[in-house]
Amino acid sequence: QGILREGLEDVKQFFKANGSCRLPLSPSLLVKGIVPRDCSYFNSNAVPLKLSFQNVDPLGENIRVIFKCGDDLRQDMLTLQMIRIMNKIWVQEGLDMRMVIFRCFSTGRGRGMVEMIPNAETLRKIQVEHGVTGSFKDRPLADWLQKHNPEEDEYEKAVENFIYSCAGCCVATYVLGICDRHNDNIMLKTTGHMFHIDFGRFLGHAQMFGNIKRDRAPFVFTSDMAYVINGGDKPSSRFHDFVDLCCQAYNLIRKHTHLFLNLLGLMLSCGIPELSDLEDLKYVYDALRPQDSDADATTYFTRLIESSLGSVATKLNFFIHNLAQMKFTGSDARPTLSFAPRTHTIKTSGRIRDVFLCRHERVFNPSKGYTYVVKVQRESPSEVAFVQRTFEEFQELHNKLRLLFPSSLLPSFPSRFVIGRSRGEAVAERRKEELNGYIWHLIHAAPEVAECDLIYTFFHPLPRDEKAAGTNPTPKPADATWARPLGKVGGEVKLSISYKNNKLFIMVMHIRGLPPLQDGNDPDPYVKTYLLPDPQKTTKRKTKVARKTCNPTYNEMVGELGMGLGGCGGAVAEGLPRSASQLVYDGIPRGDLQQRELRLSVLSEEGFWENILLGEVGIRLRDLDLAQEKMGWFALGSRGHATL
Repeated sequence: QGILREGLEDVKQFFKANGSCRLPLSPSLLVKGIVPRDCSYFNSNAVPLKLSFQNVDPLGENIRVIFKCGDDLRQDMLTLQMIRIMNKIWVQEGLDMRMVIFRCFSTGRGRGMVEMIPNAETLRKIQVEHGVTGSFKDRPLADWLQKHNPEEDEYEKAVENFIYSCAGCCVATYVLGICDRHNDNIMLKTTGHMFHIDFGRFLGHAQMFGNIKRDRAPFVFTSDMAYVINGGDKPSSRFHDFVDLCCQAYNLIRKHTHLFLNLLGLMLSCGIPELSDLEDLKYVYDALRPQDSDADATTYFTRLIESSLGSVATKLNFFIHNLAQMKFTGSDARPTLSFAPRTHTIKTSGRIRDVFLCRHERVFNPSKGYTYVVKVQRESPSEVAFVQRTFEEFQELHNKLRLLFPSSLLPSFPSRFVIGRSRGEAVAERRKEELNGYIWHLIHAAPEVAECDLIYTFFHPLPRDEKAAGTNPTPKPADATWARPLGKVGGEVKLSISYKNNKLFIMVMHIRGLPPLQDGNDPDPYVKTYLLPDPQKTTKRKTKVARKTCNPTYNEMVGELGMGLGGCGGAVAEGLPRSASQLVYDGIPRGDLQQRELRLSVLSEEGFWENILLGEVGIRLRDLDLAQEKMGWFALGSRGHATL
């Protein structure tokens, strides 16, 4: 800190002597001074400086940049240029991936400037709001976005931005082999845009921990990211959109394999250590798989998503990074509540006279459970507010208070653990009484506790409280936000159907909106097809079985099948289900297609019992123009003919 202050004095003297200057980052940035109180440093290995310059434009905001010394920023410049080219390719093809691409400029050997993106936070800071083990939890990212986008339409837009930008990041970081991915070099804007920073390792040159690669997954895609996309912990149709976006973006980049190989090849002699020979170029060639068809590549990238989502190593890496950063955290860092967008004080909110927990209410969104309605009365006689808080939010308040005060100053908190169902009516009623006693003792505690910012922030109305005031909303299912209205009960199946060289190709891509079983559990769905008429049942094909989901994703090829050979069923792990879903019918003349009908059934595997029919559809091939690939959703229902 002392060295930083001395250096800033030198910069101030420079501006006194010269008046103003243009920043190397961009000639359009004209600055006239440094703002020392806004300058600090980051805790990564190179200890980069966070600098704030005074804008020459009196109406303009301060210009914030990062100055790094010790890293070869030419590599960062090259990586960002490749990502910028990828983004141009996507936009030219009508696919806006909402990428955040910042400026970076090398000003000398091992030094340079990087643009700071406003209103953005690292995943680590977002996750540790839920404790040091926040990287193992599913809700931190969704809660953070909800906090900064309290209105429903704002949050929907943020989730949409997240889906697109996350898909773009997955493809770009995989193709370029960007390594050393931890939660301090992945950032999220309040608008939902995700982006990566710090490209010190690329083209597969991963950091090693002994003989073990730190980057074990193909790219960073974790369950808390999937939670934002799905709108909960179960797969939804939004996840299908994400997988389709990833595969579409990947296939568009693959068409320009030669461009990326040529551009990177031109840089072989520039002295970047991780781009020095043909093996480095081969990494990109292998990642883009130019020899594969689009269908093969779609299958391949779907499996990469599955592998990344199932990787425990990524979360463990995040957790270790959280621990490593704890020793750098300054003692002046005050704990904040993860669900409150800003801090409130006794001065800004007004002194609290009394609090009373009136009742509990059943809620279904974003997850099933109970919320507790608290009446907050301030010293101003007419000022009464009602706030809704969950048991988990009360618990977070208590945990954060324990970081500030000794246990002797705090009331005891009700036990989280209960016997039986933890969300039952009786448990909620018991907790209501216990929480009432807890908050009463809290506001009657010693003044340093009762008047602290955490408590006044906790009892300050949030946008969701103001929206709920005076209303009694009708409960709706947890997934109502995400569900699309369907024409028929039974869900929909997304197919890709094409015909080439006397072969009919059918790819089962996704299914959405399957009904749960009679016992309320999710089915174990698989798809079975026949090409009618087929009296001998020689055209039967089956996918593998997806486990416990109403919205399975498939996208997997198994190669060509001769007439009469069906795929095998089988069990796989939960998460993104694997399935043999490229169904190939060989030796069918074009004239014969006009007489055929594709009969597709979706069933739930029931082990020793008879499998349950969830829905089916019949597709007359004469209704489809198979001169080119047909892709779309078909409604599942009772027997009948379907249209695309």
